[in-house]
Amino acid sequence: MRIGELAARAGVSVRALRYYEEHNLLAADRSQSGQRHYPESAVDRVQLIQRLYASGLSSKMILKMLPCIDAPGDAGTEQSIAFLLGGRERINAQIADLIRTRDTLDAVIRDARTCTVHAGHPETHTGALSEESGRSAPGSGRSLPG
Repeated sequence: MRIGELAARAGVSVRALRYYEEHNLLAADRSQSGQRHYPESAVDRVQLIQRLYASGLSSKMILKMLPCIDAPGDAGTEQSIAFLLGGRERINAQIADLIRTRDTLDAVIRDARTCTVHAGHPETHTGALSEESGRSAPGSGRSLPG
């Protein structure tokens, strides 16, 4: 099938298919005139790639995982599961970082509200918003130059 038909059947854009090819996630045979031709199995492959992207995997991670998916039998399944569990752990770590960042932002918001209360006397407030207190990189606990 040609690229337009694959795009329609898989529910993606032609541009997405070209991107997948550029990143070696999808392969096409070429006619003598250079047109792409895909096997019937490409529809399932594209839909799988879409699911993997939707699950938070990058194109590099998907490329590493495809050989596991393509491997016959239980070995490929076990490798795929292990890879996906690793991806899940990375996402959990990102969530934990985001929660720490949100908590820091909540503290800054509380300090900002305190500044509003002391607006008539800003010199009495030396919280997180003052120059002397320094700033922290989100989620890092590291002090940045003021």
